[in-house]
Amino acid sequence: MTQPDRIHLRDHVVTAEIGAFQSERGQTQRLRFALTVDLRDPVDGADDHVDRILSYDVLVQAIDAALADQRYNLVETLAERIAAEVLADPRAARIEVTVEKLDRGPGALGITISRAAGRVAVTPAHLPVRIIVGRPADLPPGAVVVLPDAPVQPLPQGGDARRLALLGLDQSAWILAATLGIEVAETRTELDAAIRAGRAVVWAPARLAVEAPDVAPEGAALALWLAPRLAADRIDIAGPLPALPPDLAVPVERIRGGDE
Repeated sequence: MTQPDRIHLRDHVVTAEIGAFQSERGQTQRLRFALTVDLRDPVDGADDHVDRILSYDVLVQAIDAALADQRYNLVETLAERIAAEVLADPRAARIEVTVEKLDRGPGALGITISRAAGRVAVTPAHLPVRIIVGRPADLPPGAVVVLPDAPVQPLPQGGDARRLALLGLDQSAWILAATLGIEVAETRTELDAAIRAGRAVVWAPARLAVEAPDVAPEGAALALWLAPRLAADRIDIAGPLPALPPDLAVPVERIRGGDE
């Protein structure tokens, strides 16, 4: 049987408070992590596209999210939580997690578990994210995805008008990012990483919007398409509100723009 393609994280050391003994309470100690993930799909079908491969950031952030959630008595419980975090991603088929304590004995003391997707109860954590269309007067803290409201003008004539408009939006995104002093995200992987890190990015939509050929190439329409895919909590529009669909599930509000 052909072995699945795997990605791994090795020798990742984090300092945290953990342990069931009284001598471990109120004290931090070094933990070493090793994660190996079987991919659901082989890498040769990825076509060098980052969104088709499980990001290494998912592995590091699974550890960070698990440690931030609670204080653990057992490394076994921590390993289970990390496994569940990674297996919440549909690109992961199976994971092996090793967690070792480095400061409790003459060597490394720990546990290795192996879990498959479907065996672990997975409830992906909701990560708050706000989408803003246009240039906000003030950039709020936390995870924010900013979209340019319109492409750079004038657009070239002829050819694929929608594609040209999306490329114009990408140009606007880079200009807006420079104005706001934040980074540009083009892929879903980059957007997810920014949301998990709780930071703001400007979305350059041309690469992802090819999946939505019926969506108009302008900021508000793309924000309405993106919001349910990111489980966004709200959409803010820096400028006049456009006509909105009556069955819209995410709240939309007008905010003060940078030019007001």
